Amino acid sequence: MNTAVSDHLNLAGRTPLMPGRRTVREAVAEIVGRGSTIRQERLSGIHNPWGHCIGLTDPWVFLELCESDLVVEAGRAILGEDIILWDSELFCRAAGYAAFLERGREGRYWPVEPLAGALVLLPVSREPMEATAVRLAEIGPSSLDPFDADEPLHVIRLMPATSHFVRDPAYPPNRRCMEEQVLINYSNRPLWLISGSDRAGNDLVTGFAPTVPLWASGAPLPGNEEK
Repeated sequence: MNTAVSDHLNLAGRTPLMPGRRTVREAVAEIVGRGSTIRQERLSGIHNPWGHCIGLTDPWVFLELCESDLVVEAGRAILGEDIILWDSELFCRAAGYAAFLERGREGRYWPVEPLAGALVLLPVSREPMEATAVRLAEIGPSSLDPFDADEPLHVIRLMPATSHFVRDPAYPPNRRCMEEQVLINYSNRPLWLISGSDRAGNDLVTGFAPTVPLWASGAPLPGNEEK
């Protein structure tokens, strides 16, 4: 386990695309304020501007956090230089993630071959914010001992860029995920190479734009074909 502390979340070698936006704490407070009205699955991929979280919050705020020095350095301490961000999820209460771990669900849905990775745990309401990185193979309920059960927790899922992200929907982890977390489909998630190089030929293109509506393509709509 590796812990880092920072109150300056500078991007790792990048500049913000839209400076002056709301803070992570403000975005989290808005979500927490809605409480149980939000299904947990809708908070998966909260950093993805092309995902379903766009109707709940500003995903760019969470993406910038995922790409920050704080997170990248925590991930490097465990995975080395080559790192891919493939998922992150906000838990309004750390106790919710503790229950997820107690049921042995972390890693169960990872479409990563060979299976390896790290979790970066961020208590996003704290100031300064701390990053705790834990190997996937070592994550468990005791990993949450440093956190208050009632504080919001941002869980960032990183994989080594020496592993392959499997997009086949029939791949067992993907099938389990779609059966047990019906609003989540990891097979079409975008991947971000946040450090080093992709060593495993991963698909770093899929997922970076929503599906284009049929009408936008110029193709005739069903029922409107020329006679």
